Amino acid sequence: MTAVGARRVAAIDCGTNSIRLLIADLGDDGRLTDVTRLMRIVRLGQGVDATGRLAPEAIERTRVALVEYAGLIRETGAQAVRMVATSATRDAANRDDFFAMTREVLGAVIPGAEAEVITGDEEARLSFTGAVGELDPTRGPFVVVDLGGGSTEVVLGDADGVHAAYSTDIGCVRLTERCLHDDPPTAGQIAAAREFTREKIAEALAHVPVEQARTWVGVAGTMTTIAALANGLAEYDPERVHLSTVGFDRLREVCDGLLAATHDERAALGPMHPGRVDVIGGGAIVTTVLADELGRRAGIGELVVSEHDILDGIALSIA
Repeated sequence: MTAVGARRVAAIDCGTNSIRLLIADLGDDGRLTDVTRLMRIVRLGQGVDATGRLAPEAIERTRVALVEYAGLIRETGAQAVRMVATSATRDAANRDDFFAMTREVLGAVIPGAEAEVITGDEEARLSFTGAVGELDPTRGPFVVVDLGGGSTEVVLGDADGVHAAYSTDIGCVRLTERCLHDDPPTAGQIAAAREFTREKIAEALAHVPVEQARTWVGVAGTMTTIAALANGLAEYDPERVHLSTVGFDRLREVCDGLLAATHDERAALGPMHPGRVDVIGGGAIVTTVLADELGRRAGIGELVVSEHDILDGIALSIA
């Protein structure tokens, strides 16, 4: 049942690795009350970096998850939906096939609904809005990093809003497919991946003056999984992960361990989602390169992770 004075909305974030749903009640005060959150690993960006096209089987996996989400949107009585598609679809030559599928599935629930491609800049701003809503403004300025499958968004802002943002084409799936071919990856592969990552992160930081930041906030599955492991959780618990912190020494220890582990060893970790096992090493490299740069440039010594991210920003944008 929708809360009095609230409007029930649905937000869908379709990235390179996962598709996620938030159904929430949006109050007159602009605050969200969760009804449900779901995530499915669909690997929409499978092979896009190499082929420039979305694989038919990847579109089909995404369609199956979207049909499930459309059913929940209908059942819960959401009045509006916004679906955002990010890095993989921005890059794909056959993206029209994907958008036709979303029109068919979502349009059957809410007429006219379909996915939309957003720019990296808008992706960054939506992530920032969702990530910092519960943080004490005096901890700002914040640098929010949304580490996805195909891209990473770096955003600087404070209570007054976003001051600078940049999206760079580096993410856990893209980096893994490009550089990390063995299990576990060789020292040479890791070195090449770090060098490529440093180039891409330097590109972002040339546009975003992170030297002004006081707090680093990480969002999305790579960083929340690393935080769960760093804090010794036996299984993934979003309530315990949300707004938890990880010092940089512990962060590097966990990330190095993930890179040294085999597929089976990573899969056996309690907080590890099965869909992240193959790509978490790439995400770990991006995370440690960011830690190095933020420590050097801004004197930051810990990562704060937020369970609230672009999904919350999408839901709030419906208002």
